[in-house]
Amino acid sequence: MAMRQTPLTCSGHTRPVVDLAFSGITPYGYFLISACKDGKPMLRQGDTGDWIGTFLGHKGAVWGATLNKEATKAATAAADFTAKVWDAVTGDEILSLAHKHIVKSVNFTQDSNYLLTGGHDKVLRIYDLGKPEAEPQEISGHTSAIKKALWCNNDKQILSAADDKTVCLWDRSSMEVVKTLPFDTSVSSMEYIPDGEVLVISYGKTVAFYNALSLELIKTVDAPASVYSASLHPEKDFFVVGGDDFKLYKYDYNTKEELESYKGHFGPVHCVRPDGELYASGSEDGTLRLWQTAVGKTYGLWKCVLPEELVSENSDALYSTVPEMKA
Repeated sequence: MAMRQTPLTCSGHTRPVVDLAFSGITPYGYFLISACKDGKPMLRQGDTGDWIGTFLGHKGAVWGATLNKEATKAATAAADFTAKVWDAVTGDEILSLAHKHIVKSVNFTQDSNYLLTGGHDKVLRIYDLGKPEAEPQEISGHTSAIKKALWCNNDKQILSAADDKTVCLWDRSSMEVVKTLPFDTSVSSMEYIPDGEVLVISYGKTVAFYNALSLELIKTVDAPASVYSASLHPEKDFFVVGGDDFKLYKYDYNTKEELESYKGHFGPVHCVRPDGELYASGSEDGTLRLWQTAVGKTYGLWKCVLPEELVSENSDALYSTVPEMKA
């Protein structure tokens, strides 16, 4: 008998949640950061969704958010024409990096020493965080707003997706484009899996998997609705898709078979991120939800319940985590 998913619902945001990222596993567990149009990115405990803190300082919608592997630093990209770097332990702002337009994407190198940004001014920028007063390195070539920019190949190369309907692979040292992938429509999401160098791209109703170094197509899968985000589980056995029909779909990566689908949100799903035992989704409805990879397993706040006990429960484990905010 299939167990029913009971997601944990994390409330606290007041506008649509548009980006999510997990840290690596640290001695203190792992962490989840959310970017939201309310301008107040939040840090949570990864396994429970417990609210840890809110990064206060942006004066506009936050479009992108990321954590370094150790969860000691966070970075955010916002509509106030800045990218900010934060101390993820104290919540203090470390740096505010002025841009010429809305910033959409932020990504740390593996050593956390450099930050890559991209946004509406079509330029990729590399900031040396050890020399904040130095001008960033700039890479030009896209002709429309950049949606996502990611380090790849041990930080020797950069992947960028833009509204000019292309994904580009750049060489970091020469700052030249290595290869360009054209699409017939704008790419809605792009994710890079370093283990095996897999690139996951969604556009229209399609999820496509590429080799990140050669940009050779591995396979495509068509979803029932427009896809806003697609994410491959680190073990590469399944991937999760969210989009404009409020549902989450889970597919077998090898057979492309749809394994399950859940309606858990009350609005389009803007971002999905798997992380080992669970995956997180963020939506237009202003909530994040945490879903179990193995339904019914005792993990985090999930206690293993027998199916008949599930029936009497509410369909949603509403798990509100909004303590009093400090001014």
